[in-house]
Amino acid sequence: MTADSHAVALAVAAAHAASEKLAEDIVAIDVSNHLVLTDVFLLCSAANDRAVGAVVDGIEEALAKLGAKPLRREGESEGRWVLLDYNEIVVHVQQTEERVHYALERLWRDCPLIDLPEEVNRPRTAAQ
Repeated sequence: MTADSHAVALAVAAAHAASEKLAEDIVAIDVSNHLVLTDVFLLCSAANDRAVGAVVDGIEEALAKLGAKPLRREGESEGRWVLLDYNEIVVHVQQTEERVHYALERLWRDCPLIDLPEEVNRPRTAAQ
């Protein structure tokens, strides 16, 4: 079993939104074979608590346009790691240090990655 097409579409839309808000190292992991509760984990990093908040807001706005509303939103008060649970996908927006420390990619390394559009993780230039 792999993540369904709707979950992948939500993950790609969330990845684009995160990228627009300058999130970095955006990764989508297909966890559908290991978890019953969700199909995709989307992970991304932001520089600080304000950046985490901006990324979260951008993702929520983009997914709301697709009719998706988070069932849960956790960690917002600290701004270090915010989790958005959309049932089919779970988005983790972490400050870079939290991302390195908790290393979710390592925990889920036996799960396949979902190909994201190249522009999502394109290096940024000073003009961008």
